[in-house]
Amino acid sequence: MLFDKFQSMVDFRAELAERGVKPFGAVTEEIYSATEGRVEGRDVILAGTNNYLGLSYDPRCIAASQAAAQRWGTGTTGSRVANGSFSEHQALEADIADFYGVDHAIVFSTGYAATSGMCATLAGPGDVILLDGDSHASIYAGVRLSGAEIIRFKHNNPDDLAKRLRRLGERAADALIIVEGIYSMLGDVAPLQEIAAAKREFGGYLFVDEAHSMGVLGETGRGAAQAAGIEDDVDFVAGTFSKSLGGIGGFCVSPHAELQAIRFCINAYIFTASSAPSVIASTREALRIIRAEPQLRQRLWDNANRLYSGLAGLGLRVGPSASPVVAVVLEDRERTLACWQALLEAGVYVNMVVPPASPSTYCLLRNSVSAAHTPEQIETMIAAYAALQDAGLLPAPGQA
Repeated sequence: MLFDKFQSMVDFRAELAERGVKPFGAVTEEIYSATEGRVEGRDVILAGTNNYLGLSYDPRCIAASQAAAQRWGTGTTGSRVANGSFSEHQALEADIADFYGVDHAIVFSTGYAATSGMCATLAGPGDVILLDGDSHASIYAGVRLSGAEIIRFKHNNPDDLAKRLRRLGERAADALIIVEGIYSMLGDVAPLQEIAAAKREFGGYLFVDEAHSMGVLGETGRGAAQAAGIEDDVDFVAGTFSKSLGGIGGFCVSPHAELQAIRFCINAYIFTASSAPSVIASTREALRIIRAEPQLRQRLWDNANRLYSGLAGLGLRVGPSASPVVAVVLEDRERTLACWQALLEAGVYVNMVVPPASPSTYCLLRNSVSAAHTPEQIETMIAAYAALQDAGLLPAPGQA
């Protein structure tokens, strides 16, 4: 029967309904600030929003969005290749290209469209794609559409990448290598210096998805490639506006002039309406703020280090290093459900991740840190986890 493959999800949803737990699609009824809101009837600290620099609620971004809606209307009603290329879309492309110090950029309606569209188009039948095994679902969706040969290498393992490039022989020169800057589940950073070294030795084109690292890493916030000092080795950078920039949309930049021709071969670009002018305007303003206010990144990292150290100090199993994504790893789905609900009731909203969305068989309580969080809010989050230990929902220090 057509619906049989969905039965496991039907059963899981029924289990959640019976428990009265709603970790997926929890409804936000009100937003008070970048870090506070009302979720499922409770006033909470927002610790699951990816709002890394707090710009979704910045009054300057809101004002830019309002002015654009007044001038341009609520939407374009067409794709970029039809009537949907407004001067503001082109201006944002110029802004993004200038931010990254390259000449060419494409703006997409969503981050998912940016990564999946580029990954579906850059390589094709007869080509080879090598991608990190923990790549985002949008990357996997794209490469499957490409028709290229797909080779996965072990997560954050440059030696495994080099081994697989070596086996390709002459084909390695035209291979597409896909990695992320910061991986969204555990917050771990790609070893880009070593990955770039493998590319230099064997050839290929390097595609870096900076969705969770733009605005977060690098001297000027360009991401993990800038932080690693290997930007000259990167052929394509993709990213999203829905994290550090506080909006919605995506982009790809490149030093290669061919990108301007490639845009007219990307189905995810050609066959979808362009972003609303209000979103384009708020994104341009957010990008300006990122460039003008580097102290936002410092505040973000102060908060990230505080939360990571606090949770690690409780003896909880967290990611490999401090990051704006601080995940608590649990083996038991039942325990994870109970902890997520208890955190919500304690006034802390986080993300719950279970297989197959998590990068392993483990479950995650995924915390997103923002520059807008106060030190007191971070301490409240740590205290909420300590209360879970006191209640026996999480192992006490020394018992993990």
